[in-house]
Amino acid sequence: MTDENGITPLVQFALRHSLLDWYQHQGRDLPWRKIEDPYPIWVSEIMLQQTQVKTVIPYYQRWLETFPTIKTLSHANLQTVLKVWEGLGYYARARNLYRASVIILQEYQGNFPRKLEDVLKLPGIGRTTAGGILSLAFNQPLSILDGNVKRVLSRLIALPDPPAKAIQSLWKLSDSLLDRKNPRDFNQGLMDLGATICTRTHPKCLLCPWRSYCQAYHQGIQDQLPMRENSSPLPHKHIGVAVIYNEFGQILIDRRPEKGLLGGLWEFPGGKIEPNETVEDCIKREILEEIDIEIEVGEHLMTLAHAYTHFKVTLIVHLCRYLSGNPKPIECEEIRWVTLDELKSFPFPKANTKIIEVLQQNSLK
Repeated sequence: MTDENGITPLVQFALRHSLLDWYQHQGRDLPWRKIEDPYPIWVSEIMLQQTQVKTVIPYYQRWLETFPTIKTLSHANLQTVLKVWEGLGYYARARNLYRASVIILQEYQGNFPRKLEDVLKLPGIGRTTAGGILSLAFNQPLSILDGNVKRVLSRLIALPDPPAKAIQSLWKLSDSLLDRKNPRDFNQGLMDLGATICTRTHPKCLLCPWRSYCQAYHQGIQDQLPMRENSSPLPHKHIGVAVIYNEFGQILIDRRPEKGLLGGLWEFPGGKIEPNETVEDCIKREILEEIDIEIEVGEHLMTLAHAYTHFKVTLIVHLCRYLSGNPKPIECEEIRWVTLDELKSFPFPKANTKIIEVLQQNSLK
């Protein structure tokens, strides 16, 4: 009897055995492996969403030094949490970790839940993340389907559609292949296979333990899979940004609303440049609308480009002099005047940290 992808039980057995054997010899040595404490495993799974392992490791280590337990995380200040996360991007992940830690402390006495339905109720955890945590921490027989796994499975069966259009089929395939006696190593091996061998470009097929069974390899189309969906060009926003100084040499910063992109982070105020509007006029208008103060727009400090998942921005930054008015948090959570040295104490988006670096360099000249 074969499954809907034509994979017989004998082939399923061979795939499991060959992957586990490969993983024992070629699996990556990562700091969240060979442990059974669900908390650091959970942290690693959240950090690895949308982010490569080599980027995650130093953040993971710093996080656990600062918040060694679920209890210490739940008792922390959200601003401290965001500061430790600073630079890793996708800040909703940090906010969700924090919110979930509070829930775990209140509802599970600080112990990470072991039931799938309970884990799925926690903020920021979907089916793949839950399967990764529970299989790695407790060896529970739960399948996964992250980006690496989608790519491996799409090539294994020569999937003729983009993975996004075949999610249910890929979940069934991942579940049917899972080694239920050793799901911990199988899932880790499957992710490692995608990360190190079955890579997005130039896959190392000759080193792959699944080469004999891979339909894409036998058809010579491994470089063409997974199929990609047609995508529209990313919107590109041009933003006027103000670094506002007062008579005491302090700089004005504001904190973004807690929800939404970059929620809870601090930034230099500004906004989108409207059609037929100069950068200087944009900055004056935005500062008046958002903070209700008058400023004088001075020299151009820098221009920098930054890309997010769904759009791109170009920040055009000017030094500005505060003239009059009492700053009000009209479109933000909070406003502060701070010194240049104090800026490093606040969590900023990555693009804003580059502005701070330039300000610090200029102060040393």
